[in-house]
Amino acid sequence: MNNQTLDTIFTRSSYRGPFQDTPVPREDLVTILKAGIAAPSGCNRQTASFLAVDDGKVLDEIKRIFAKPSCQTMPACILVFTREIAGVDGHCYHVQDYGAAMENMLLAIKSMGYETCWYEGNVRGCAKEMADFLEVPEEYRLVCLLPVGIPAQELPPRKEKKAFEERAWFNRFGGR
Repeated sequence: MNNQTLDTIFTRSSYRGPFQDTPVPREDLVTILKAGIAAPSGCNRQTASFLAVDDGKVLDEIKRIFAKPSCQTMPACILVFTREIAGVDGHCYHVQDYGAAMENMLLAIKSMGYETCWYEGNVRGCAKEMADFLEVPEEYRLVCLLPVGIPAQELPPRKEKKAFEERAWFNRFGGR
């Protein structure tokens, strides 16, 4: 089957290497942000918000705060924020909302010729400092950072996924 969307899904992987010193055009960042905004949202609460950073001075401070080696050469990044807003059923779907938005952006980034890695757990330790620096209102919580750029080295082989039969079945759990 020749399907560009599926090809992107099946070839995307996390890139943790250095980036080329090539700016990401603003219009490309807008397209990536629009892909995040287009994601489904529980009860249409649209709890995920995004901040693209392409200014060198702002990036330098983010790199100081979030000192992951793989992010030190990023020419741009996207920060993902969430708000816990209950849906009409009383449940909050903010984690699902930003997860869907992140996947859309990961696929957009890959399909546009860039690479990235979804940093979530590592952001928790510096989220408050970064949010304070970026003047983020308190009702928004920084949950993820995506470096965006052209890779400066060859992509590593994609990590193997478990066999289909270990994770997917028909009609009964576990194929019973």
